[in-house]
Amino acid sequence: MPMSADDLRAHLTEAFPDADIAIEDLAGDGDHYRARIVSEAFRGLNRVRQHQLVYAALKGKMGGELHALALETSTPIEAG
Repeated sequence: MPMSADDLRAHLTEAFPDADIAIEDLAGDGDHYRARIVSEAFRGLNRVRQHQLVYAALKGKMGGELHALALETSTPIEAG
């Protein structure tokens, strides 16, 4: 069963409560999303580490309930 955008947002909000989060369903199937996450939690971390934190927040659902997730992560300063 695909993951809903609301479930995806809930996981991300739990892990990054200060974040500005935008989610887009890329294919309309609940299986392919783009997430833009702006959070202080990413400060000082390289892009790979930022994305690892996001995948950890999904608690093993990536590759199962969630097939594809295009990520854009940044700090508030980087986002402007």
